[in-house]
Amino acid sequence: MQLVNNTTVKKFVLLGFSNYLTFQTVLFCAVFLAYIICVFGNITIFLVVKIESSLHTPMYFFISIFTILEIMFVSVTVPKLLALAGCTEKTITFFGCFFQLYALNALGETECFLLSLMVFDRYLAISNPLRYCAIMNRKFSIKLSILPWLFGFGISSFPTVQTFLLDFCGPNEIDHFFCDLETLQDLACSDQFASNLTTVVAAFFSIAAPFFVIVGFYVHIIYTVLRIKSKEGKVKAFSTCSSHLIVVSLFYGSGIIVYLKPKGSHYDKFLALTYTVVTPLLNPFIYTLRNTEVKIALRK
Repeated sequence: MQLVNNTTVKKFVLLGFSNYLTFQTVLFCAVFLAYIICVFGNITIFLVVKIESSLHTPMYFFISIFTILEIMFVSVTVPKLLALAGCTEKTITFFGCFFQLYALNALGETECFLLSLMVFDRYLAISNPLRYCAIMNRKFSIKLSILPWLFGFGISSFPTVQTFLLDFCGPNEIDHFFCDLETLQDLACSDQFASNLTTVVAAFFSIAAPFFVIVGFYVHIIYTVLRIKSKEGKVKAFSTCSSHLIVVSLFYGSGIIVYLKPKGSHYDKFLALTYTVVTPLLNPFIYTLRNTEVKIALRK
């Protein structure tokens, strides 16, 4: 087996939305505004959770981590997208492309694991309320919060390395606004089987498996809530999960639309905007507008 890497490509050209010249100015303004709102909104929630003592609970502790993750996630792709829309720089170095690829996938997979951890917290609070505080203490919460980062950055390294080891002899044009596994693997001039297989396995463990965990916990949560006799108790129990359920639906819904559609669609880049820009923009509003405690804290 040949182990020599014959890569000659030093830079990649991100085409972005260059085919839609009249769309560039509108795109730049819209994405820039969304980025500012997203970052400012998530920073606000993070600070409110840290400052307001009434929000020093495991649920809001995980939400504060989620806000940091969202800021990092949008910052991996949006600045480059703005540069492309502003026609300032359309190339990205070979190593810069793979750094973006790794960071984007690692943060996305970390979000999958964090969302499953957040629903576990809600399941524990609803199914075992008397022992919840004793089990989900601060020390245990901190330990749990580290796991999504370890799993996300660990698992994503395997397909990234396998793709990095492919030979890239040209062409070097990527019809997207960020470096993605699928697009890079299609540009390779060596056998892609190992890289594709590793990508599928990693996607199962880091995306599909957390999704099934989330669905399983919600089935148990719904079953537990339906056994509550009082209507007020049911409403209160469901209200603690509503924001998380909406965020999960947006995150996985946009991901399913993007990755389960036929390959080679002309709308790939527009669909990718949903989970790289639109969904992170909406999440701060979901957590503030649907959580009474956060709204009360913001008024203080």
